[in-house]
Amino acid sequence: MGGKTANKSVYFDKLKGLLEEYKSIFIVSVDNVSSQQMHEIRQSMRGEGVVLMGKNTMVRRAIKGFIGDFPEYERLLPHVKGNVGFVFTNGDLKATREKILSNRVAAPARAGAVAPADVFVPAGNTGMEPGKTSFFQALGVPTKIARGTIEITADLKLVAAKSKVGASEATLLNMLNISPFTYGMGISQIYDQGQTFAPDVLDIEESQLLKAFTSAINTIATVSLAINYPTLPSVMHSVVNSYKKVLAIAVETDYDWEGIEELKDRIQNPDKYASAAPSGGAAAADAPAETAAAEEEKPAEDEEEEDEDMGFGLFD
Repeated sequence: MGGKTANKSVYFDKLKGLLEEYKSIFIVSVDNVSSQQMHEIRQSMRGEGVVLMGKNTMVRRAIKGFIGDFPEYERLLPHVKGNVGFVFTNGDLKATREKILSNRVAAPARAGAVAPADVFVPAGNTGMEPGKTSFFQALGVPTKIARGTIEITADLKLVAAKSKVGASEATLLNMLNISPFTYGMGISQIYDQGQTFAPDVLDIEESQLLKAFTSAINTIATVSLAINYPTLPSVMHSVVNSYKKVLAIAVETDYDWEGIEELKDRIQNPDKYASAAPSGGAAAADAPAETAAAEEEKPAEDEEEEDEDMGFGLFD
């Protein structure tokens, strides 16, 4: 009895030390994971994280004992159910997730096991003798005899995802040397700095976060301006709108301050600032002047022609 108590105390101390040392925790499912595979996973995580397993009742009791000092750990309790464990890390969450999920091993189908994905029997020659044709027919597998062996004529979905594997299906898959399933750790939840979330949150790109954040800021600013309630996103808009109102009042009154004189002068004397117009306008203004100069030169040419006639007509 004393040995069990001592073991619990050691486990509690270890769990508390890991919770204090690491900021992120992957809550992982370990269904159908062998002890050898667990050993390989621990080795692959060495230097980047720590894998800790334990009975759910003991884990819950330990966490409840820490809640007084670390109330944020209460968020872990709803996820401590089933065959689960913890992976503690301070590394990049995406990289750690890939390392956890990458360690998978192929396994043969077992009767009664739940298929994690659809299982297909591919078309092709099985190399089996014709005497086993009835076995294939009982499972609805299309076959024919080719060169003295059984040949499957078309791909067939033998087991649907999330359904149990029957004894006949398991026997057929093993006869065909098909290991349709792969087993490894699965990730149910991620705890990071006081928050828990689903693992697919890690697939959200930074650009998506920035877009959502910008949209939220714009919405807050719009609502704040509409109800005249100042918030940080709306302050700059309020300042600009207020300054516009002050300028409008100054233009309509005799109240002046440094910088407003030029604005008033521009409004009262627009011709004074016409020289600041675009170059296209200047070119258009120059065009009439050039036309006038051409017209002035034209009478001079007529006068020269008259001088050349010497005062005589064509038939004189």
